[in-house]
Amino acid sequence: MSLQEITLTLNGETVTKPAEPRTHLADFLREDHLLTGTHLGCEQGVCGACTVYVDGRPVRSCITFATSCDGADVRSIEGFEADPLMARLRTAFTAHHALQCGYCTPGMLATAYDIVRRLPQADETRIRQELSGNICRCTGYAGIVEAIRDVLASDPPQAALQPLARQRRAATTSAAIVATAPSYEAAADLPPLDEAALADGVELSREIALDAPAGKVWAVMSDIPAVVACIPGASLDGAVEDDIVRGRCVVALGPMRASFAGSAKVTLDGATQTGSVAGSGRDRLSRSSLDGVLRFALTAEGEAASRLKLSMRYRLKGPLAQFGRPALVAEIADRILSEVAGNIAARASGQAAPEQPKPLNGLALLVAALKRLLRLG
Repeated sequence: MSLQEITLTLNGETVTKPAEPRTHLADFLREDHLLTGTHLGCEQGVCGACTVYVDGRPVRSCITFATSCDGADVRSIEGFEADPLMARLRTAFTAHHALQCGYCTPGMLATAYDIVRRLPQADETRIRQELSGNICRCTGYAGIVEAIRDVLASDPPQAALQPLARQRRAATTSAAIVATAPSYEAAADLPPLDEAALADGVELSREIALDAPAGKVWAVMSDIPAVVACIPGASLDGAVEDDIVRGRCVVALGPMRASFAGSAKVTLDGATQTGSVAGSGRDRLSRSSLDGVLRFALTAEGEAASRLKLSMRYRLKGPLAQFGRPALVAEIADRILSEVAGNIAARASGQAAPEQPKPLNGLALLVAALKRLLRLG
């Protein structure tokens, strides 16, 4: 396999080294640079032991390709050695017995750093929510939570937050550039999705009952920005041109966020109240991609209700494909569709629009789906 030379800033120093396209950032740090403070646990992006910072935000290095970090600023746990805020967190972890075997500790500290830096007013409930993407088999989390609360209560000096805050602004600027750049240069450049390539994809069909008249529901569905506003974590990148939609959907899994950006062709038939969406999306950091076709048909059920029939075929590739198992996706899709249907019905009935945008809470959906599947088994 051919090697690709990458250059990045690693813990404040510029490094250049070749890497295979399949090499994950965790292996790149541990094997090529002997930064073994980054621990590998599940190697599926679930346990959080491998959490590091890329351009000022926490990521799972076990499902992030090293080549995708070319030009990025990467900070492993070793890069926080002289950081005053991390020093305070280490002291608090020790004082509150927040570590036992220590295997999860580097990832826990990285996540704790993000919590203190980003959520200075976080209470215990919010801290536990933020820690939900990091697994610890020893402590029961009580000491970890108390350690973070201790640091938050001690009013960390702003000077301690400045270095990473500057990284965050740089990352935000970079993300803004990506967001405004269309996935294709022009609508005419959008290649037609080859449905034959989806022959081995996963198929999902669902019917949703809506508490709103079909006419009013179709009025909402014909308004693409309104529909996007009903989807948790979704947003548009610019105006809709020639039925081409460009946008993104953010999914949060603990401190890790995947942002799928892409384009889709939307077809609507008002006479039959049917339509389709065909498109592709990609998460730049994890290099995961999603291709799919969604078809839908709306029918009236009396004067005050309607039913939406959905048929989707999709293919998820890359590190995030581990979460794309058909049974699991079906359970998660049911929960998402239920929320989207409620939002559409609310808009059709003239109620207040849902708050937007909020990332999908992937961890909550995943846990709920697993619980249900276990019960059914």
